[in-house]
Amino acid sequence: MKKIFTILLLSGSLLVSGCSDWLDVLPKDKQSTDMYWESSEDVEAILAQGYSRLRTCVPYIINWGELRGSSVIVPGRGTKTGLIQNFQVLPSTSTVQWGTFYQVIGMANAVLKYAPTVMDKDASYYESRMNSHLTEAYFLRGLSYLYLVRNFREVPLITEPYVDDAMPNDVAKSSETEILELIRSDVHAALATNAAKETFDGTWATKGRATKWALYALMAETCLWAEDYEECVTYADYLINATAAMRPVFMSTPGQWFNMFYPGNSNESIFEIQYDETNYAQGSGSPSKVFPYGTDVTIDSYMYSEPMTLRLIDEYTQHRGDEISRTYYGSFAGTAYANYPDNGIIWKYSGMGVADREAVRTILDANYIIYRMADVMLMKAEALIRIGGSANWTEALAIINQIRERSELNPRSEVSADNINEATEEMLLEMLLDERDMEFAAEGKRWYDLLRYGKQQNFKYKARFKAIIMENNLTAENKWLSSVLDNDNAWYLPIPAEDIFNNSLLTQNPYYE
Repeated sequence: MKKIFTILLLSGSLLVSGCSDWLDVLPKDKQSTDMYWESSEDVEAILAQGYSRLRTCVPYIINWGELRGSSVIVPGRGTKTGLIQNFQVLPSTSTVQWGTFYQVIGMANAVLKYAPTVMDKDASYYESRMNSHLTEAYFLRGLSYLYLVRNFREVPLITEPYVDDAMPNDVAKSSETEILELIRSDVHAALATNAAKETFDGTWATKGRATKWALYALMAETCLWAEDYEECVTYADYLINATAAMRPVFMSTPGQWFNMFYPGNSNESIFEIQYDETNYAQGSGSPSKVFPYGTDVTIDSYMYSEPMTLRLIDEYTQHRGDEISRTYYGSFAGTAYANYPDNGIIWKYSGMGVADREAVRTILDANYIIYRMADVMLMKAEALIRIGGSANWTEALAIINQIRERSELNPRSEVSADNINEATEEMLLEMLLDERDMEFAAEGKRWYDLLRYGKQQNFKYKARFKAIIMENNLTAENKWLSSVLDNDNAWYLPIPAEDIFNNSLLTQNPYYE
C-alpha cells in the first residue's frame, strides 16, 4: 500500500513556456521535505506532476466508465478489458488497479500540506498565488476520489502526503458517504478564498488546469452522485447562468460540435486532459491511441456494440439537416462501411476535420474531455427529474431537447411540455439516459449514468438497470449477467490484491472474497 502512495518529489525548476513544459515534469529523485519546498516553482512542479499522472489515468477512465455499460465494447471475452465488460475481473487483473489515481492524490496532498510553508521561504510567493495552487490541488484530489468511489464504493481515504516512514502503512477503507463528503468539503475550501481562476495564460492551460468552472462541474457531479439533487442544480446553474466573458458556453450551432474533439479545447469545454504528441511525444494513453480509426477489428479493438451502432444509425436517419454532428461526425462509419462491426468504429477522437470524414489524425494528440457544458446541462436535467414536479420536469425536457437541437434532431416525441403530467419519472430518466448515451458516446460516462440509475432511491430501478445492460452486452451469457447483476457488490471493482496483501486493515469487496 505504501508503495502506491509514496510521493516522488521533484528536483529542479519548472518552465511554463508551453503545454508539455508544465505537464511533463517527471520525478527524478526522492527529496526530503525540508530540502524540497523552497520556492513557488517547487509547488508548481508538484502540481504539474499531478496533472501528468492524471494523464496516465485515461485508459482506466475509459475502461471503467464505458465497458460495463456495453455501448462501447471490446470483442474479446477473455482479454483484460473484456473481463471488465463481462463482470469477470479478479483482484489481480491489471486493468482494475487504482495506483495511478492515488499517485495523483499524493501529489495533491503534498501541495495542500506544504505549499503554505513556502511563503516563509519565498518572498515572491504571495498568498493569492498559493491559494490558487491549493484550488488546483483540491480539484485533482476530489476528481481522483470521485473516480475511485464510483468504481470501488469504499476506498482508503488518504489526506496526508507519504514523504517518509512516519505515515502508517495500514489504512482501512472509508465509506462512500465519507469520501463524497471529503470531495464536497474540498470544493468548498477551494472556492472559499475566491482564488480559483476563471482563466490561465493560454487556451490549453485554461482548459487543462482546474478553473473555478471545473470546480463547479466537479461539485455538480458529486452532488448528483450523492443524491443531493437541489445542490447539483445550484452548482450546474453557476455554470449555465454565468456571465463572465471567458466562461465555458454551450455551443448551439451544429457545425461547432466536432470542434470539441478536433482541434479540442473548445468554448464548450470545461476541463480536458491534455495531449501533444507532435511537440512533446505525449500520446501513449490518449483517446486517439485507445480508439484508433480502422476496420481491422481484433479482440482488443474498442468499438460500439451492435445495439449501440444500430441506435447511432437510427438517429442518423432521423436528422433534419446536413450536419448530424454527434452521430455522423462523431461516431459510426455508416457511409463508408455497411456492416457491423465495420460500422461500429469510434471516430470522434481519431478523425480530423469534417468536410471529409476519411481524414484521420496521424498523431496521437486528441485531448480527453472530462467535463463540457452539455454534460453539466444534462446533470441538471437529471437532478430536476429526480426532484420531481411538472415545472422541474418541463425544464428538464427543455434541456434534453436543447441538446438534440444542436444535432439537428427533432424534440423527443414521447412527451412534450403540453402533456408533461402524463409522463413518469422512469420515462423521463430513460429519455435522459438515451440522450447521454448518444451525446457522450465513448467519453467514459455511460457506466456511471447507468449505475446512478440502478442504485439511487434505494435501488428503485434495479430491474430496469439490469435489463439495459443485458440488452446491450452480447459478449456474455445472459444467465451469467443476470446472476452477477443481482448482487450490487458486483457492480463495483475488486480491491487490488497487492494492496490487500500489504495493508492489514484493507478488506475485500464482499463479492470478490
